[in-house]
Parts: sequence; C-alpha cells; structure tokens
Amino acid sequence: MPAAKQSVLVSALALVAVALMVAAYFTPIWWVSLTAPNYPPDAFPDGIRLHFHFTGVKNGCISLPKSNRIAQETQQEDLGWKSDQTSPGGKDSSGTSGIVDCVNEMNTINHYVGMKPIGVGAPVERLLGGFIVGLFAVMLMGFAVGPPRARLAVLGGGFLAITGWMLVDLFALGHLHDFVEQYMVDAGRYFREAERIAHWGQTLTQVVGVAVAALIAVMGLTLFGSWRWPRFQLALAAVPALLPAFFVVAYAAWLGYFGHNLHPWGAFTLKPFMPTVFGEGKVAQFSTHSFPHYGFALLVAMSGCLVVAVVRRRLELVGPR
Repeated sequence: MPAAKQSVLVSALALVAVALMVAAYFTPIWWVSLTAPNYPPDAFPDGIRLHFHFTGVKNGCISLPKSNRIAQETQQEDLGWKSDQTSPGGKDSSGTSGIVDCVNEMNTINHYVGMKPIGVGAPVERLLGGFIVGLFAVMLMGFAVGPPRARLAVLGGGFLAITGWMLVDLFALGHLHDFVEQYMVDAGRYFREAERIAHWGQTLTQVVGVAVAALIAVMGLTLFGSWRWPRFQLALAAVPALLPAFFVVAYAAWLGYFGHNLHPWGAFTLKPFMPTVFGEGKVAQFSTHSFPHYGFALLVAMSGCLVVAVVRRRLELVGPR
C-alpha cells in the first residue's frame, strides 16, 4: 500500500529546520562566565566569559577594559600582561586591541585548581561535529521529500557525499593527524606528562576511527530502514529534533568529567564537584554563570518545527479513522 501523500507544510517545516540547524552550527550555543573580587568589572567587563560552539570553545570577552589603574594592575598581576606586550596602538600581542583572551585566562584558573585545559574537552564531538550536522541535514532533506524513491535518492546521494567528505578530510588530507597533534599540545600546555598525553593522542585517534565507522553504519542502517519501512521516515526528523538535548547532555557530561578529575598538585585543593550546567553557582571565590546563547534558541526553534512536522506527517500516514 503506497504511503499517504506528504503535505507541503511538512516539507517546508523540514527545510526551515535545516536552515536553523546550519545557522546554529556557526553560532555560540552556550556561554559561561566567572566573576570574582580579583577580576573587577573595570578590568573584565564580561567577567571571564567563554562561548561554546559545536566546533569548540571561543573567547567570550568582547568588551574593552576601561583604562584605569585598577584595570592595568589586574591585567598585569592576574594575566601577566607587561608593558612590552602591548603595542603603541593599544593592541596586545595577539592583535586583539586589548580585549582579554578569556580562554587563556580560564585555562590559568583551571590550572590553579587542578582542572585539565579546556582543549582536552569533547575532542571527538568538536572534530566530527560538522559531519554529524551534515548527516542530520541529509536526513531532514530526505524527510522533506515526499515520494519514497526520491527520498532514497536524496539519502543515498547525501550519505555518499558525507562519507567521502569525512574520509578525505580526516585521513587523505591528514586533518585527523593535525587535530590530534594540536590536542596533545593543548593538553600539555600546563601539565608536563608526555607519556600520558601521548597515550591520550593514540586513544583519540582510535576513538575517532570507531566513531567514523559508527557514523557510516548509521547512514547505512538509515538508508535500509527508509527503504524497508514507510513509517521509518518519521525517524529522519525525530532524531535531529533531539539535537538540543544531545548538546546539553554532552555539555553536562564533560563538565562533570572536568570537575571530578582534578589533579592533586593544583595550587588550590578542591573536592571533586559538579560545575554549574544551567544557572548561577559558586566555586571557591568564583561566582559562576552558565546559560544558553542564541544558538541554542535556534536549535530549540529547529526542534519545535520538527515536532510539528513529525506529528503532522504521522497523522497523514495513519489517515482518517
């Protein structure tokens, strides 16, 4: 029995969801900020702020410090800024016009309490994030296509393109090797454990290989399911609709990993703890702030479109009773 004809509304919602997801990929999803008495607002207008993206953690400090004695003393004492690190034009050594590099500062804070550098977190997710978003985009474009044969053609062609892109980018062009090398540099920036860090690099290479094989297997199973069962098309939209939840779970898991794997030689001794995932908290003298950014709103809007599309399409498949 042929599947019920798909409405234009379902297809339109799926395509809007693709646009929202792609936009979210290039925007900050979550932000975190630390404030403390030794980081006064004059020197750190944004606090020690980070923006979490699919591809990694970026500097969230975007406001210029006010030029006064307190700001200068704080920058010199806490950040190690020296007069010879700042050019006559007001730019620091990185050319950022005096804007604080809060990623570096957060790593310094982490080092004091025995936490690992930020670059250690979520390496597989950061490296494969673009391929996963591409996989979801192909699934949604397949869902947007009504005729079963056309859907299979879109899925097959899209999955083949993603597989080729992934294999060429990671292995043929050597981006996996470069990523692992940079990962080991970031991991060893504060903790001089060459053997352990080399083992981390080897493990990361192996895990990425397994993850790539798993993604290819998922694409194959998705193609088979779409060919074998008409209602499997609902999964093409239902799984990407869970992307906001996937992000929050992964974010919370990595925060827990950082907070519960402290090095004993930190300058300050802290008991293992769970960093704040959402809201405001307190760690030692620091006040923590952790909230969704506008990229997460795009993901939630994407999810809302897909929920409506899945419900509508399911009603079309069931038909009038």
